[in-house]
Amino acid sequence: MSTHKVAQVAAASEPFEIVEREVPTPGPAHVRIAVDACGICHSDAGLVTAAFPGVRFPLVPGHEIAGRIEELGEGTQSQWQVGDRVAVGWFGGSCLHCTPCRQGDFMMCVNLKVPGWAYDGGFAENVIAPVDALARIPEALEAADAAPLACAGVTVYNGLRRSSARPGDLVAVLGIGGLGHLGVQYAAAMGFETVAIARGTGKADFAAKLGAHHYVDSTADTSVADALKALGGAKAIMATAASSDAITATVDGLSHRGELIVVGLDAEPLGISPIQLIISGLIVRGHQAGTAQDVQDTMAFSAHHGIRAMTETRPLDQVDEAYQKMMSGAARFRMVLTTG
Repeated sequence: MSTHKVAQVAAASEPFEIVEREVPTPGPAHVRIAVDACGICHSDAGLVTAAFPGVRFPLVPGHEIAGRIEELGEGTQSQWQVGDRVAVGWFGGSCLHCTPCRQGDFMMCVNLKVPGWAYDGGFAENVIAPVDALARIPEALEAADAAPLACAGVTVYNGLRRSSARPGDLVAVLGIGGLGHLGVQYAAAMGFETVAIARGTGKADFAAKLGAHHYVDSTADTSVADALKALGGAKAIMATAASSDAITATVDGLSHRGELIVVGLDAEPLGISPIQLIISGLIVRGHQAGTAQDVQDTMAFSAHHGIRAMTETRPLDQVDEAYQKMMSGAARFRMVLTTG
């Protein structure tokens, strides 16, 4: 019997442990991926702590997966070959029969298969994934570079490209952490006049290196909204900060018919009044990740424009240390597990 290592959590909020399991065999329309790298996302905490419904233990999280196909299930040979480099993100497959799926809106699948939630995730040496979850990794991207793009990258890239903003428009990115540092790079590469918003003056030079044309200190005497208005008003704001108060403070900085794209998670409600939305025709839109094709587009765009996540890598055996560093906010900016 062939075995492989997985990093599992035995019960809610327990530390990670490395265990040996039998190497799984893919069923029809599935493949087995030899994992080269897997990013640690803050959303993994919702599974580890059982904050999300329906979590089962022992749990193997991980939805920023990059690796190589090692075994093909029945019905996959016409699309994929052993050795193909692939990524799997938050979109880990869809049911194909619910109403959103039948309408082609696969991210809204009511039975969305998130790795680590619907099936064992990528904190392992191998993972089984459905073929509709696979995105091809460009040759220019190493596995540790591709992995965070499968969730963090596609979230901000897809959110920006689906916005109403066009090249030359003023676009702001709130927060320049794990999501925001990618958002600034994408916004600049898409041709937007890019504003980075963060706390304090110490991140201004870093924001400029990422491609920001302007920097707004959210702790300054001038409010964030007034600072954006002084620049002409933002056509779109990508809100990556996990703070409803910080997100709310940007709204009046939108231009007419501007769009607030919310990707930062916070359980507290946004403090936005109907009159703010109605008078200026504003849009508030929640956004999550993207399909396998969106992930593939994100990686291709990133490879073409030289965009990379800033990562810290750790071997799989050090998963608990890496997870705790992510949770503490000390990571700069994405923690990535490797199996090499």
